[in-house]
Amino acid sequence: MPNKKNTVPSRNFKAPPFLKELLVARSPSGYEAEARDVVRKNVEGIANDFFVDALGSCHATLDHKSGPSLMLAGHIDELGLIIKHVSDKGFLYFDAIGGHDLSMISGRRVDIITKNGIIRGVTGKRAIHLMTPEERKKVPQMHQMWIDIGAKDKEEALSRVMIGDAAVYDHGFEILHGSLATSRAFDDKSGAYAVNEALIRLSQTKKLNCKVVAVSTSQEEIGTRGAITSSYLADPDVALAVDVSHATDHPDADHRKYGAFTLGGGPILTRGPNVHPAVFDRLMECARKEKIEVQIEADPRPTGTDARSIQIARKGVPTGLIGIPLRYMHTPSEVIDLGDLENVVKLMVSFGESLQVNSVFN
Repeated sequence: MPNKKNTVPSRNFKAPPFLKELLVARSPSGYEAEARDVVRKNVEGIANDFFVDALGSCHATLDHKSGPSLMLAGHIDELGLIIKHVSDKGFLYFDAIGGHDLSMISGRRVDIITKNGIIRGVTGKRAIHLMTPEERKKVPQMHQMWIDIGAKDKEEALSRVMIGDAAVYDHGFEILHGSLATSRAFDDKSGAYAVNEALIRLSQTKKLNCKVVAVSTSQEEIGTRGAITSSYLADPDVALAVDVSHATDHPDADHRKYGAFTLGGGPILTRGPNVHPAVFDRLMECARKEKIEVQIEADPRPTGTDARSIQIARKGVPTGLIGIPLRYMHTPSEVIDLGDLENVVKLMVSFGESLQVNSVFN
């Protein structure tokens, strides 16, 4: 059960403006400019140094002159679609950026990111009335769906969009009930918010004895690519990756296969080969100190997060992985508990404050 002292009240809960700005930003993998602008606006004036690397990851640094270097990583990219063909009648055909559930794509409003601004569209497919009984049982393949932008023909469509333009769903932030909220792209705008918010709070503490680099990584959804270059650049002594993790407190989750994890149950800490034991132990100590309830997940292999790339950067980096419990991952309406997110931030701040000049992880 969640620690009652850390449970967020269910009435009048307000989400952090920084988080909401990130969720509004459209940032499919490789097209993260809007999210980068949000990070820059909120962090650049606080950090001692801020820059964007060649793959589009943001590096914000608190440059303490002594002590170890701590990297905090959360990715700013999200799922998307990429335009690959325009038909003679002006309909746009697309491929997926990241791992989509094909059954979720049809009938969505989308924003297409073009050099001339946002173009609105709708994902279409053949109506159920025009299908045979057998066809109704099948999920359409990617090439059997399209985006309708109201163009009369190919020429008009190509005057408004270009092959290679990307699109995202138009599903914004909303409080579902109490501290539960829904939005597209909590994966992983919530993690990107958390690492940058932790840096902001660490900039205000007198207990900091380490260098902190908060990295808003790019292209995680297509292979943790931004984390490869950003961890090489940051060259940290220790790192924490933050991403969403599956909440399995919905009706058809088999806990024997996936474990039991709940919204409101606190941050999820991973154990396994991708996580350094001493980093995990330090996170547990910090959680106890801050009276933060945590949930523990076992993973027997490299995880599907930035932690997999950070851990093996350069000569190797002692790495921890903090999960934000989330329902309905990679759908247009993901759900988190904002109280869990706040506790993730508090846990990272405590971890940063715990590092001393002589801290090592062996």
